[in-house]
Amino acid sequence: MVTGGAGYIGAHACKALRKAGFVPVTYDNLVTGWQDAVKFGPFEKGDLLDRTRLDEVFAKYEPVAVMHFAALSQVGESMSQPGRYWRNNVGGSLNLIEAAVDAACMNFVFSSTCATYGDQDNVVLDENSDQYPINAYGASKRAIEDILRDFEAAHGLRHVIYRYFNVAGADPEGEVGEFHQPETHLIPLMLDAIDGKRDALTIFGTDYDTPDGTCIRDYVHVCDLVDAHVLGLKWLQDGKGSRVFNLGTGCGFSVREVIDQSRAVTNRAVPINEGARRAGDATKLVSGSSRAKAELGWKPDRSNLNTMIADAWRWHQTGHFDK
Repeated sequence: MVTGGAGYIGAHACKALRKAGFVPVTYDNLVTGWQDAVKFGPFEKGDLLDRTRLDEVFAKYEPVAVMHFAALSQVGESMSQPGRYWRNNVGGSLNLIEAAVDAACMNFVFSSTCATYGDQDNVVLDENSDQYPINAYGASKRAIEDILRDFEAAHGLRHVIYRYFNVAGADPEGEVGEFHQPETHLIPLMLDAIDGKRDALTIFGTDYDTPDGTCIRDYVHVCDLVDAHVLGLKWLQDGKGSRVFNLGTGCGFSVREVIDQSRAVTNRAVPINEGARRAGDATKLVSGSSRAKAELGWKPDRSNLNTMIADAWRWHQTGHFDK
């Protein structure tokens, strides 16, 4: 059962799961997801806050595991509407976790975030780094991690938690890709600006304490990311214990560096506006993933900036989903 399977990461996960021999059942309310992205298994429309609907789907399919991606994820919005994020992300996840336990579905793979670490500069964040989220999005994800630990202690719900930050790229075969409405992610916004679909790319903050004044993030290719999720599912199926893994490259790129690389990939200029910082944005987040590589055998082969932008650009040129 893949919650948020009609979204960007969830749809790629469904393709990876099918390739690995599973039947991915997408559970999505289509508020931010796209039904056209559901191509690799059954679709069940439903909301995480609807416990009756969750119970129906668990009873219908009797899934061997849950892979939980569904969440509101806009940092700025989480600062202005924290109640929405606590209600949807935490309340919905609690519903899902209780429904899974009641259905005896005791393997749970959770999509968390490096935003739980907050603004810790000049360090490579590992799984033991302190968690000090600076926005309601990161705080809601940290709370769900705590809920999972409590449900393991009480009910034996085994889980793998993944913390990552900037996911980029698209399916190299072009079946699915990144498309949000409204779009908030740097690379698709940048490609829209290159393609003339928006007037310019706005850089939010040029006065950060970084070499070029713009935020630094660790980018991981979406296909590498979902491969790790499949490895996590197999980890649980092999009877191994609950575990937290960071997913990243340990190498951060600034907004301006991403823009420069996009020029090289597309051979087009990027029209730019410089704007003020956004509330809740950290200066630098770099996520090390040595544990995932050592214990899961994870190999983020596509997670270089050139490949991520090239795959995203290829998808961008083929068209998008219609809602």
